[in-house]
Amino acid sequence: MTEAYGLSIPDQLADVCTPARCALIIYDMQEGIVPQISTGREIVASCRRLLEAARTGGYRIFFTRHFFLPNAVAGVGQLRRAMVWQRKKKVEETKPFFLQGSPPWEIVPELAPRQDEVVIDKITMSAFEGTFLNLAMRDAHLDSFIIAGIALEVGIGPTVRHGLDLNLCPVVVTDACGSKTANAHEKTMATLTETGEVFAFSSAEVLAAMRPH
Repeated sequence: MTEAYGLSIPDQLADVCTPARCALIIYDMQEGIVPQISTGREIVASCRRLLEAARTGGYRIFFTRHFFLPNAVAGVGQLRRAMVWQRKKKVEETKPFFLQGSPPWEIVPELAPRQDEVVIDKITMSAFEGTFLNLAMRDAHLDSFIIAGIALEVGIGPTVRHGLDLNLCPVVVTDACGSKTANAHEKTMATLTETGEVFAFSSAEVLAAMRPH
């Protein structure tokens, strides 16, 4: 830890992973998303271990949950994304992957949030855009977050970059962030870690740092 101007600046993983300054974010671990990647069940297991450690350690826990607006009220960005992702030439040929309140929108039961944990619904890739996550963290004097879930290249990456712009310290749990392909995972991690600002560690390393010392 570096001390300067009355501030404690983390330079080691253990400096970040304390409940006084760090939250856990479980990103989009939903019934409609987990089956989309081949390692989905492994990511569920990894997220569960992180969740158990966070609960034991007294960390604040946030879940994110993505949904799509009905086409009739969706905007340009969502409709274009639907056409690209679903490989359709016309908007009328697309349909929302999952709507708010539908079974695919629910978080997988193995990671079911508790009453004292927060679920943030969003229609964006960054968990900070259009949500109260940043405000909730700032109000609790948190300046760091551990993030795991699906998918690294789609939503976790934008969340981490947005977090850096908010002057937060992100910790990416490398083997607890799922990707569509190994190549996508490798490329995304390379861009996220290039500047050295992002803490990127395995589940074993993060879990060890989360244990009370």
